[in-house]
Amino acid sequence: MRLVINILLTLLILFLGYLLYNSIKEPIAFKAEKDNRSDAVKNRLMDIRTSQELYRDITGEFAPSFDTLKEVLVRDSFKLENIQADPEFPDDPDKFITEVTYLSALDSINKLQINLDSLRFVPFAKAGTEFNIEADTLTYQKTIVNVLQVSTRWKDFMGEFGSEKFAKYDNSYKPNSLFKFGDMSKPNLGGNWER
Repeated sequence: MRLVINILLTLLILFLGYLLYNSIKEPIAFKAEKDNRSDAVKNRLMDIRTSQELYRDITGEFAPSFDTLKEVLVRDSFKLENIQADPEFPDDPDKFITEVTYLSALDSINKLQINLDSLRFVPFAKAGTEFNIEADTLTYQKTIVNVLQVSTRWKDFMGEFGSEKFAKYDNSYKPNSLFKFGDMSKPNLGGNWER
């Protein structure tokens, strides 16, 4: 009888130990995966933001699609103007020489190690899942400004952790909320991870 009780207690202890292990393992795995995946998506969003800023330097506005963004950055150049005092009239501020040079946008993209072919795709998401890109103009404080927002939902790249049930491990985790930079209601290119 004593042997049976000892065996049952041992099995109960093993079962409770297993439950305790799993209750600790899941939140640790969730946090590690959330950090890893959100860092990859944040880095891709930062590359998109840099690319959009380069596009704006060339065209004066933001690209409304990834195809347009890629096309302009592959074929266009930045215009650089170097203004110097005219050596014949060094004391006259109205006399100057303008020297114009052009710098390939693709060279800049390559130096920044931005891959324009994969820029549109959300890391860790299902194959083919793209970031949502919105670009427009609006009147802000009586001035027409260009606005941009690029986003994806947390659940798109969190895989098995894309469920509401994991919010119990992180109060700020909302799988249906946007992971984004920019704002369609004001001229702001800040990312919501930067707050």
